[in-house]
Amino acid sequence: MARALYSLLWWLALPWLPIRLWWRGRREPGYRQRIGERFGRYDANPPAPTGPLIWIHAVSLGETRACAPLVERLLHERRYATVLLTHMTATGREAGRALFGDSVLQAWLPYDVPFAVRSFLKRFNPEAGLLMETEVWPNLVAECAQAHVPLFLVNARLSERSAIGYARLPMLTRPMFAALGGVAAQTETDAARLAAAGARDVAVTGNLKFDVMVTDDACALGRELRERFGEARPVWIAACTRDGEEALLLDALARGRLPAGTLTVIVPRHPQRFPMVAELLRARGTPFVTRSANLAVPADVGVVLGDSLGELPAYYGAADVAFVGGSLLPLGGHNLIEPIAVGTPTIVGPHTFNFAEATRNAVAAGAALQVVDANAVIAEVSTLLADPARRARMRAAAGAFHAAHRGAADRLWAWLAPRLPASRSGGG
Repeated sequence: MARALYSLLWWLALPWLPIRLWWRGRREPGYRQRIGERFGRYDANPPAPTGPLIWIHAVSLGETRACAPLVERLLHERRYATVLLTHMTATGREAGRALFGDSVLQAWLPYDVPFAVRSFLKRFNPEAGLLMETEVWPNLVAECAQAHVPLFLVNARLSERSAIGYARLPMLTRPMFAALGGVAAQTETDAARLAAAGARDVAVTGNLKFDVMVTDDACALGRELRERFGEARPVWIAACTRDGEEALLLDALARGRLPAGTLTVIVPRHPQRFPMVAELLRARGTPFVTRSANLAVPADVGVVLGDSLGELPAYYGAADVAFVGGSLLPLGGHNLIEPIAVGTPTIVGPHTFNFAEATRNAVAAGAALQVVDANAVIAEVSTLLADPARRARMRAAAGAFHAAHRGAADRLWAWLAPRLPASRSGGG
């Protein structure tokens, strides 16, 4: 009954969803592409697989980047199988194309209505499905169980806030978690919350984000960006900022004081907000240049707007200090492992519930700082930029912290491989 009511709500929303996609497509054209796939209608591209297929669902940008070690392992260990990568956001799909090219199939995962999910499963006929992090949907799980498609939640996390939300709807959520074939959690805390929510066969394998490699191309681009920014200038980056955070940081900048000549690089989390942040800077009379202009930054310009996709590791590598957004407002924060992976001293705000344990451990290791508000961000940036020795200590701590937490891909594969079904084609 609970799932029937849930499905009814989806049915009521269906007529409005194409309008929502078209609206979002004003700034991100990807939302207007292949809309039929959202409703389970797949044409000849991508082609229906002729052999065994393993499906990974990476909803957005962060999950797509995080699944890279898993995709690489599957392509190596199960060469006979096709890998299908599904997404829900345009940035996730674009990242998947950039990271994996033609080595995987890509499609939209349909909305969580039974007819669309059944159509998806019929079209691709996966041997198994791997859901990244938190992407569990009642009808998706139920239809996979009905079709005898084992479904695993991998690199799984569950914040306290989300756990409370699931607990309010036990008749809907407990059967959903119980129907999963198993869960590979990031931390002991995540594992305990997921088990309490009803999941079975729960293991702790670590966070795949520690195993994402910074490519040589990203390192080279980081050096190129630093040349454009100015080798001798102090540079800090405010990355993955969300709506409202740029204004908070710019206000704090106006009140505070950074070392002379400091360059501020602002990289919004979502590309549809690039024009909005540009307009915010213009309205404040703040001179800036855009990354897309591909020009050296003049000495009298203090702000760069990072209006590009897929270059975040390079931005981090080009900066002396990084602030990771989504954490000044109660949004849960974004991936602080990325700047730590390139050794950049890292600052986060007070709201990091999506990365609670990683943040706590990074701060304890001396690889990151957590502050209470935007004023404190600017104060710490100023202090760090003026203290090369302290930055060097944080870089060393970041390297040690990152190295100590690698290996999640190996642990996940050791757990997952025996649980994946033998190929229906007899491959090995």
